[in-house]
Amino acid sequence: MSDSIKEFAREYPRFLYRCFRLSFVGDWKYYTWMFLLSVVALFGLNAYAKQFVQGLVTTGMTDQVSWGLYIANFTYLVGIAAAAVMLVIPVYVYKNKDLHNLVIFGELLAVVAIIMCLLFITADLGRPDRFHHMLLRFNFPISILTWDVIALNGYLLLNLHICGYLIWCAYNKRTPTKKFYIPFVFVAIAWAISIHTVTAFLYSGLGARPFWNSAVIAPRFLASAFAAGPALIILTLQVIKASTGYPVSDKAISTLKGIVTVALGINMFLLGSEVFTEFYTGTSHSVSAKYLFFGLHGHSALVPWIWSAIALNTFALIALLTPASRNRWILNAACLAMIVGIWIEKGMGLIVPAFIPSPLGEIVEYVPTLNEVLVCTGIWAFGLLMYTILVRVTIPVLYGDLLVDKVYHTDPSIFEAKQSSSMQESAGVSP
Repeated sequence: MSDSIKEFAREYPRFLYRCFRLSFVGDWKYYTWMFLLSVVALFGLNAYAKQFVQGLVTTGMTDQVSWGLYIANFTYLVGIAAAAVMLVIPVYVYKNKDLHNLVIFGELLAVVAIIMCLLFITADLGRPDRFHHMLLRFNFPISILTWDVIALNGYLLLNLHICGYLIWCAYNKRTPTKKFYIPFVFVAIAWAISIHTVTAFLYSGLGARPFWNSAVIAPRFLASAFAAGPALIILTLQVIKASTGYPVSDKAISTLKGIVTVALGINMFLLGSEVFTEFYTGTSHSVSAKYLFFGLHGHSALVPWIWSAIALNTFALIALLTPASRNRWILNAACLAMIVGIWIEKGMGLIVPAFIPSPLGEIVEYVPTLNEVLVCTGIWAFGLLMYTILVRVTIPVLYGDLLVDKVYHTDPSIFEAKQSSSMQESAGVSP
Protein backbone atom coordinates (compact mmCIF):
# COMPACT_ATOMS: atom_id res chain seq x y z
CA MET A 1 0.00 0.00 0.00
CA SER A 2 1.47 3.36 -1.07
CA ASP A 3 2.03 6.23 1.35
CA SER A 4 -0.69 8.34 -0.30
CA ILE A 5 -3.29 5.59 0.16
CA LYS A 6 -2.23 5.11 3.79
CA GLU A 7 -2.51 8.85 4.36
CA PHE A 8 -5.97 8.91 2.78
CA ALA A 9 -7.15 5.94 4.86
CA ARG A 10 -5.90 7.64 8.02
CA GLU A 11 -7.08 11.20 7.36
CA TYR A 12 -10.39 10.69 5.56
CA PRO A 13 -12.30 9.31 8.59
CA ARG A 14 -10.97 12.26 10.59
CA PHE A 15 -12.17 14.63 7.87
CA LEU A 16 -15.66 13.11 7.95
CA TYR A 17 -15.74 13.31 11.75
CA ARG A 18 -14.74 16.99 11.69
CA CYS A 19 -17.44 17.69 9.08
CA PHE A 20 -19.97 15.84 11.20
CA ARG A 21 -19.12 18.00 14.25
CA LEU A 22 -19.15 21.15 12.15
CA SER A 23 -22.68 20.46 10.90
CA PHE A 24 -23.94 21.02 14.47
CA VAL A 25 -22.31 24.46 14.79
CA GLY A 26 -24.05 27.71 13.91
CA ASP A 27 -25.95 30.72 15.17
CA TRP A 28 -29.58 30.74 16.35
CA LYS A 29 -30.88 31.19 12.80
CA TYR A 30 -29.03 28.07 11.70
CA TYR A 31 -30.36 26.04 14.65
CA THR A 32 -33.92 27.26 14.05
CA TRP A 33 -33.75 26.42 10.33
CA MET A 34 -32.32 22.96 10.97
CA PHE A 35 -34.85 22.25 13.71
CA LEU A 36 -37.82 23.17 11.50
CA LEU A 37 -36.50 21.07 8.61
CA SER A 38 -35.91 18.12 10.95
CA VAL A 39 -39.49 18.33 12.30
CA VAL A 40 -41.00 18.42 8.79
CA ALA A 41 -38.75 15.57 7.65
CA LEU A 42 -39.80 13.44 10.64
CA PHE A 43 -43.48 14.10 9.89
CA GLY A 44 -42.79 12.94 6.35
CA LEU A 45 -41.01 9.83 7.59
CA ASN A 46 -43.98 9.02 9.82
CA ALA A 47 -46.34 9.44 6.84
CA TYR A 48 -44.16 7.18 4.71
CA ALA A 49 -44.12 4.55 7.47
CA LYS A 50 -47.92 4.62 7.38
CA GLN A 51 -47.85 4.22 3.60
CA PHE A 52 -45.31 1.39 3.85
CA VAL A 53 -47.64 -0.54 6.18
CA GLN A 54 -50.97 0.18 4.48
CA GLY A 55 -49.80 0.51 0.88
CA LEU A 56 -50.55 3.10 -1.80
CA VAL A 57 -54.16 3.18 -0.65
CA THR A 58 -53.01 6.05 1.59
CA THR A 59 -52.38 8.14 -1.56
CA GLY A 60 -54.82 9.65 -4.02
CA MET A 61 -53.57 7.45 -6.87
CA THR A 62 -55.97 4.97 -8.44
CA ASP A 63 -56.02 2.33 -11.18
CA GLN A 64 -56.96 5.10 -13.61
CA VAL A 65 -54.36 7.65 -12.42
CA SER A 66 -51.35 5.61 -11.36
CA TRP A 67 -48.80 8.45 -11.28
CA GLY A 68 -49.30 11.52 -9.14
CA LEU A 69 -47.46 13.86 -6.81
CA TYR A 70 -44.43 11.61 -6.36
CA ILE A 71 -43.65 11.34 -10.07
CA ALA A 72 -44.45 15.04 -10.56
CA ASN A 73 -41.78 15.97 -8.01
CA PHE A 74 -39.38 13.43 -9.49
CA THR A 75 -39.76 14.98 -12.96
CA TYR A 76 -39.21 18.48 -11.61
CA LEU A 77 -36.15 17.55 -9.57
CA VAL A 78 -34.46 15.79 -12.48
CA GLY A 79 -34.50 19.20 -14.13
CA ILE A 80 -33.08 20.90 -11.04
CA ALA A 81 -30.24 18.37 -11.03
CA ALA A 82 -29.55 18.86 -14.74
CA ALA A 83 -29.50 22.65 -14.32
CA ALA A 84 -26.17 22.46 -12.46
CA VAL A 85 -24.60 22.29 -15.91
CA MET A 86 -25.58 25.94 -16.38
CA LEU A 87 -22.85 26.80 -13.88
CA VAL A 88 -20.40 24.21 -15.15
CA ILE A 89 -20.47 25.26 -18.82
CA PRO A 90 -19.64 28.98 -18.26
CA VAL A 91 -16.81 28.05 -15.86
CA TYR A 92 -15.11 25.12 -17.60
CA VAL A 93 -15.96 25.86 -21.25
CA TYR A 94 -16.05 29.67 -21.40
CA LYS A 95 -13.67 30.31 -18.45
CA ASN A 96 -16.08 32.59 -16.61
CA LYS A 97 -14.18 33.72 -13.52
CA ASP A 98 -17.21 35.26 -11.80
CA LEU A 99 -18.85 31.85 -11.40
CA HIS A 100 -15.68 29.89 -10.67
CA ASN A 101 -16.01 29.93 -6.88
CA LEU A 102 -19.75 29.26 -7.06
CA VAL A 103 -19.88 26.21 -9.32
CA ILE A 104 -19.38 23.88 -6.34
CA PHE A 105 -22.76 24.95 -4.94
CA GLY A 106 -24.50 24.03 -8.19
CA GLU A 107 -22.87 20.60 -8.16
CA LEU A 108 -23.84 20.04 -4.53
CA LEU A 109 -27.41 20.98 -5.46
CA ALA A 110 -27.30 18.39 -8.26
CA VAL A 111 -26.21 15.70 -5.79
CA VAL A 112 -29.05 16.53 -3.40
CA ALA A 113 -31.62 16.78 -6.21
CA ILE A 114 -30.74 13.32 -7.55
CA ILE A 115 -30.96 11.82 -4.05
CA MET A 116 -34.40 13.40 -3.67
CA CYS A 117 -35.38 11.98 -7.07
CA LEU A 118 -34.46 8.49 -5.88
CA LEU A 119 -36.46 9.03 -2.68
CA PHE A 120 -39.55 10.05 -4.65
CA ILE A 121 -39.18 6.98 -6.87
CA THR A 122 -38.90 4.83 -3.73
CA ALA A 123 -42.06 6.40 -2.31
CA ASP A 124 -43.90 5.80 -5.58
CA LEU A 125 -42.93 2.12 -5.74
CA GLY A 126 -45.24 1.23 -2.88
CA ARG A 127 -43.23 -1.93 -2.22
CA PRO A 128 -39.57 -0.84 -2.32
CA ASP A 129 -38.58 -4.25 -0.95
CA ARG A 130 -39.40 -5.62 -4.40
CA PHE A 131 -37.11 -3.21 -6.22
CA HIS A 132 -34.63 -6.02 -6.79
CA HIS A 133 -37.05 -7.58 -9.29
CA MET A 134 -36.30 -4.72 -11.67
CA LEU A 135 -32.57 -5.22 -11.23
CA LEU A 136 -32.90 -8.92 -11.97
CA ARG A 137 -34.79 -8.07 -15.17
CA PHE A 138 -32.68 -5.12 -16.26
CA ASN A 139 -33.69 -5.49 -19.95
CA PHE A 140 -30.90 -3.30 -21.25
CA PRO A 141 -30.88 -1.58 -23.76
CA ILE A 142 -34.55 -2.01 -24.74
CA SER A 143 -36.19 -0.57 -21.61
CA ILE A 144 -36.18 3.25 -21.33
CA LEU A 145 -36.71 2.82 -17.59
CA THR A 146 -33.39 0.98 -17.43
CA TRP A 147 -31.72 3.85 -19.25
CA ASP A 148 -33.22 6.26 -16.70
CA VAL A 149 -31.84 4.22 -13.79
CA ILE A 150 -28.36 4.26 -15.34
CA ALA A 151 -28.55 7.97 -16.20
CA LEU A 152 -29.65 9.10 -12.73
CA ASN A 153 -27.21 6.98 -10.76
CA GLY A 154 -24.35 7.72 -13.14
CA TYR A 155 -24.95 11.46 -12.83
CA LEU A 156 -25.04 11.13 -9.05
CA LEU A 157 -21.68 9.33 -9.00
CA LEU A 158 -20.10 11.88 -11.36
CA ASN A 159 -21.11 14.84 -9.19
CA LEU A 160 -20.14 13.05 -5.98
CA HIS A 161 -16.66 12.46 -7.40
CA ILE A 162 -16.23 16.04 -8.66
CA CYS A 163 -17.48 17.68 -5.46
CA GLY A 164 -15.70 15.24 -3.17
CA TYR A 165 -12.38 15.54 -4.97
CA LEU A 166 -12.37 19.36 -5.07
CA ILE A 167 -13.37 19.68 -1.41
CA TRP A 168 -10.81 17.06 -0.36
CA CYS A 169 -8.04 18.90 -2.24
CA ALA A 170 -9.04 22.21 -0.64
CA TYR A 171 -9.04 20.54 2.78
CA ASN A 172 -5.50 19.25 2.18
CA LYS A 173 -4.29 22.54 0.66
CA ARG A 174 -3.51 20.84 -2.65
CA THR A 175 -4.05 22.05 -6.19
CA PRO A 176 -6.51 19.66 -7.86
CA THR A 177 -4.97 17.54 -10.60
CA LYS A 178 -6.93 18.35 -13.74
CA LYS A 179 -6.83 14.85 -15.15
CA PHE A 180 -8.66 13.59 -12.06
CA TYR A 181 -11.70 15.86 -12.46
CA ILE A 182 -11.77 17.84 -15.75
CA PRO A 183 -12.66 14.78 -17.90
CA PHE A 184 -15.45 13.97 -15.45
CA VAL A 185 -16.72 17.56 -15.70
CA PHE A 186 -17.16 17.32 -19.47
CA VAL A 187 -18.75 13.89 -19.18
CA ALA A 188 -21.12 15.36 -16.58
CA ILE A 189 -22.14 18.13 -19.01
CA ALA A 190 -23.30 15.60 -21.58
CA TRP A 191 -24.74 13.38 -18.85
CA ALA A 192 -26.80 16.26 -17.42
CA ILE A 193 -28.51 16.72 -20.77
CA SER A 194 -29.04 12.97 -21.05
CA ILE A 195 -30.77 12.52 -17.67
CA HIS A 196 -33.59 14.89 -18.59
CA THR A 197 -33.76 13.72 -22.19
CA VAL A 198 -34.07 10.08 -21.11
CA THR A 199 -36.74 11.05 -18.55
CA ALA A 200 -38.65 12.83 -21.33
CA PHE A 201 -38.36 9.75 -23.56
CA LEU A 202 -39.77 7.71 -20.69
CA TYR A 203 -43.03 9.65 -21.14
CA SER A 204 -43.13 10.34 -24.88
CA GLY A 205 -42.39 6.68 -25.62
CA LEU A 206 -45.64 5.51 -24.02
CA GLY A 207 -47.95 5.09 -26.98
CA ALA A 208 -51.04 4.53 -24.81
CA ARG A 209 -50.79 8.10 -23.45
CA PRO A 210 -51.35 10.46 -26.44
CA PHE A 211 -50.84 13.55 -24.26
CA TRP A 212 -47.14 12.66 -24.01
CA ASN A 213 -46.66 11.57 -27.62
CA SER A 214 -44.84 14.68 -28.74
CA ALA A 215 -41.29 15.31 -29.95
CA VAL A 216 -41.37 18.65 -28.10
CA ILE A 217 -41.40 16.99 -24.65
CA ALA A 218 -37.60 16.55 -24.46
CA PRO A 219 -36.73 20.14 -25.56
CA ARG A 220 -39.40 21.48 -23.18
CA PHE A 221 -37.90 19.49 -20.34
CA LEU A 222 -34.44 20.91 -20.99
CA ALA A 223 -35.67 24.50 -21.41
CA SER A 224 -37.73 24.37 -18.22
CA ALA A 225 -34.81 22.79 -16.35
CA PHE A 226 -32.39 25.50 -17.48
CA ALA A 227 -34.91 28.11 -16.31
CA ALA A 228 -36.07 26.79 -12.93
CA GLY A 229 -32.71 25.33 -11.89
CA PRO A 230 -30.59 28.50 -12.26
CA ALA A 231 -33.47 30.51 -10.75
CA LEU A 232 -33.25 28.32 -7.65
CA ILE A 233 -29.46 28.72 -7.66
CA ILE A 234 -29.83 32.53 -7.81
CA LEU A 235 -31.97 32.47 -4.67
CA THR A 236 -29.67 29.96 -2.97
CA LEU A 237 -26.53 31.99 -3.64
CA GLN A 238 -28.13 35.09 -2.15
CA VAL A 239 -29.10 33.18 0.99
CA ILE A 240 -25.54 31.82 1.25
CA LYS A 241 -24.10 35.31 0.83
CA ALA A 242 -26.45 36.84 3.42
CA SER A 243 -25.98 34.09 6.01
CA THR A 244 -22.27 33.30 5.66
CA GLY A 245 -20.71 36.29 3.92
CA TYR A 246 -19.42 34.09 1.09
CA PRO A 247 -18.55 36.37 -1.88
CA VAL A 248 -21.16 36.25 -4.64
CA SER A 249 -20.55 38.93 -7.28
CA ASP A 250 -23.28 40.85 -9.07
CA LYS A 251 -21.78 39.72 -12.39
CA ALA A 252 -22.35 36.09 -11.40
CA ILE A 253 -26.01 36.79 -10.62
CA SER A 254 -26.32 38.74 -13.89
CA THR A 255 -24.90 35.81 -15.87
CA LEU A 256 -27.37 33.39 -14.31
CA LYS A 257 -30.19 35.89 -14.89
CA GLY A 258 -29.36 35.95 -18.62
CA ILE A 259 -29.43 32.14 -18.78
CA VAL A 260 -32.76 32.03 -16.95
CA THR A 261 -34.34 34.65 -19.23
CA VAL A 262 -33.40 32.86 -22.45
CA ALA A 263 -34.39 29.43 -21.13
CA LEU A 264 -37.76 30.65 -19.84
CA GLY A 265 -38.52 32.33 -23.17
CA ILE A 266 -37.75 29.10 -25.05
CA ASN A 267 -39.84 27.08 -22.60
CA MET A 268 -42.88 29.32 -23.06
CA PHE A 269 -42.45 29.27 -26.85
CA LEU A 270 -42.39 25.46 -26.85
CA LEU A 271 -45.45 25.38 -24.60
CA GLY A 272 -47.27 27.71 -27.00
CA SER A 273 -46.31 25.48 -29.94
CA GLU A 274 -47.68 22.46 -28.09
CA VAL A 275 -50.94 24.25 -27.25
CA PHE A 276 -51.38 25.34 -30.89
CA THR A 277 -50.83 21.80 -32.17
CA GLU A 278 -53.26 20.31 -29.65
CA PHE A 279 -56.14 22.74 -30.14
CA TYR A 280 -55.87 23.90 -33.76
CA THR A 281 -55.87 20.39 -35.18
CA GLY A 282 -58.72 19.32 -32.88
CA THR A 283 -57.88 15.60 -32.98
CA SER A 284 -58.91 13.02 -30.39
CA HIS A 285 -55.43 13.30 -28.94
CA SER A 286 -56.29 16.76 -27.60
CA VAL A 287 -58.84 15.47 -25.07
CA SER A 288 -56.30 15.44 -22.20
CA ALA A 289 -55.19 18.95 -23.14
CA LYS A 290 -58.79 20.14 -23.07
CA TYR A 291 -59.19 18.66 -19.60
CA LEU A 292 -56.03 20.43 -18.43
CA PHE A 293 -56.78 23.90 -19.83
CA PHE A 294 -60.58 24.11 -19.89
CA GLY A 295 -61.99 21.08 -18.08
CA LEU A 296 -63.86 18.09 -19.47
CA HIS A 297 -67.51 17.20 -18.82
CA GLY A 298 -67.62 19.19 -15.60
CA HIS A 299 -64.25 17.96 -14.33
CA SER A 300 -61.76 20.82 -13.96
CA ALA A 301 -59.52 20.19 -10.95
CA LEU A 302 -56.32 21.23 -12.76
CA VAL A 303 -57.66 24.22 -14.71
CA PRO A 304 -56.89 26.88 -12.04
CA TRP A 305 -53.47 25.33 -11.48
CA ILE A 306 -52.28 25.42 -15.10
CA TRP A 307 -53.53 28.96 -15.69
CA SER A 308 -51.82 30.04 -12.46
CA ALA A 309 -48.60 28.49 -13.78
CA ILE A 310 -48.93 30.36 -17.08
CA ALA A 311 -49.59 33.63 -15.23
CA LEU A 312 -46.57 33.14 -12.95
CA ASN A 313 -44.24 32.29 -15.85
CA THR A 314 -45.55 35.23 -17.89
CA PHE A 315 -44.94 37.61 -14.99
CA ALA A 316 -41.44 36.18 -14.53
CA LEU A 317 -40.55 36.56 -18.22
CA ILE A 318 -41.85 40.14 -18.42
CA ALA A 319 -40.02 41.08 -15.22
CA LEU A 320 -36.75 39.56 -16.46
CA LEU A 321 -36.98 41.30 -19.84
CA THR A 322 -37.48 44.75 -18.29
CA PRO A 323 -35.01 46.96 -16.43
CA ALA A 324 -37.09 46.37 -13.29
CA SER A 325 -35.22 43.08 -12.76
CA ARG A 326 -32.11 45.07 -11.83
CA ASN A 327 -33.83 45.52 -8.52
CA ARG A 328 -32.89 42.51 -6.43
CA TRP A 329 -36.39 42.14 -4.96
CA ILE A 330 -38.01 42.08 -8.41
CA LEU A 331 -35.43 39.53 -9.59
CA ASN A 332 -36.09 37.32 -6.58
CA ALA A 333 -39.88 37.59 -7.09
CA ALA A 334 -39.46 36.61 -10.75
CA CYS A 335 -37.26 33.64 -9.83
CA LEU A 336 -39.72 32.47 -7.17
CA ALA A 337 -42.68 32.83 -9.58
CA MET A 338 -40.78 30.86 -12.21
CA ILE A 339 -39.84 28.07 -9.79
CA VAL A 340 -43.47 27.62 -8.70
CA GLY A 341 -44.89 28.06 -12.21
CA ILE A 342 -42.61 25.48 -13.79
CA TRP A 343 -43.23 23.06 -10.91
CA ILE A 344 -46.97 23.21 -11.65
CA GLU A 345 -46.59 23.10 -15.43
CA LYS A 346 -43.96 20.38 -15.50
CA GLY A 347 -45.28 18.39 -12.57
CA MET A 348 -49.02 18.13 -12.06
CA GLY A 349 -49.75 19.85 -15.38
CA LEU A 350 -47.80 17.24 -17.34
CA ILE A 351 -48.18 13.98 -15.42
CA VAL A 352 -51.83 13.81 -14.32
CA PRO A 353 -53.65 14.92 -17.53
CA ALA A 354 -52.09 12.06 -19.52
CA PHE A 355 -54.23 9.64 -17.47
CA ILE A 356 -57.49 11.56 -17.97
CA PRO A 357 -59.54 10.19 -19.61
CA SER A 358 -58.39 6.60 -19.28
CA PRO A 359 -58.04 4.34 -22.36
CA LEU A 360 -61.59 3.16 -21.54
CA GLY A 361 -62.90 6.74 -21.53
CA GLU A 362 -63.28 7.01 -17.74
CA ILE A 363 -62.74 10.40 -16.12
CA VAL A 364 -61.32 9.87 -12.64
CA GLU A 365 -59.68 12.98 -11.21
CA TYR A 366 -56.64 12.81 -8.99
CA VAL A 367 -56.47 14.64 -5.66
CA PRO A 368 -53.41 14.08 -3.41
CA THR A 369 -54.15 12.92 0.13
CA LEU A 370 -52.76 14.58 3.25
CA ASN A 371 -50.48 11.59 3.81
CA GLU A 372 -49.12 11.93 0.29
CA VAL A 373 -48.45 15.64 0.79
CA LEU A 374 -46.68 14.95 4.09
CA VAL A 375 -44.38 12.41 2.41
CA CYS A 376 -43.53 14.94 -0.32
CA THR A 377 -42.86 17.81 2.09
CA GLY A 378 -40.79 15.43 4.22
CA ILE A 379 -38.56 14.54 1.26
CA TRP A 380 -38.18 18.21 0.33
CA ALA A 381 -37.29 19.05 3.94
CA PHE A 382 -34.75 16.23 4.02
CA GLY A 383 -33.22 17.51 0.79
CA LEU A 384 -32.94 21.06 2.12
CA LEU A 385 -31.48 19.68 5.35
CA MET A 386 -28.85 17.75 3.45
CA TYR A 387 -27.99 20.69 1.19
CA THR A 388 -27.68 23.02 4.19
CA ILE A 389 -25.23 20.61 5.85
CA LEU A 390 -23.17 20.25 2.67
CA VAL A 391 -22.94 24.03 2.25
CA ARG A 392 -22.22 24.48 5.97
CA VAL A 393 -19.27 22.08 5.70
CA THR A 394 -17.98 23.25 2.32
CA ILE A 395 -17.68 26.99 3.00
CA PRO A 396 -15.12 26.72 5.86
CA VAL A 397 -13.03 24.45 3.64
CA LEU A 398 -13.13 26.94 0.77
CA TYR A 399 -12.37 29.82 3.14
CA GLY A 400 -9.33 27.92 4.48
CA ASP A 401 -10.78 27.74 8.00
CA LEU A 402 -11.15 23.95 7.99
CA LEU A 403 -7.86 22.44 6.87
CA VAL A 404 -6.04 19.21 7.53
CA ASP A 405 -3.51 20.78 9.91
CA LYS A 406 -5.64 23.62 11.28
CA VAL A 407 -7.95 23.52 14.29
CA TYR A 408 -11.43 24.83 13.52
CA HIS A 409 -13.21 25.96 16.66
CA THR A 410 -16.65 24.41 17.07
CA ASP A 411 -17.75 26.58 19.96
CA PRO A 412 -20.88 28.48 18.81
CA SER A 413 -19.71 31.84 20.22
CA ILE A 414 -16.37 31.57 18.42
CA PHE A 415 -18.20 30.57 15.23
CA GLU A 416 -20.46 33.63 15.41
CA ALA A 417 -17.46 35.92 15.86
CA LYS A 418 -15.67 34.31 12.88
CA GLN A 419 -18.81 34.54 10.76
CA SER A 420 -19.31 38.24 11.60
CA SER A 421 -15.66 38.92 10.75
CA SER A 422 -15.95 37.10 7.42
CA MET A 423 -19.09 39.00 6.45
CA GLN A 424 -17.44 42.33 7.25
CA GLU A 425 -14.37 41.43 5.20
CA SER A 426 -16.52 40.38 2.23
CA ALA A 427 -18.26 43.77 2.45
CA GLY A 428 -14.92 45.60 2.54
CA VAL A 429 -15.16 46.64 6.20
CA SER A 430 -12.42 46.08 8.76
CA PRO A 431 -13.65 43.85 11.60
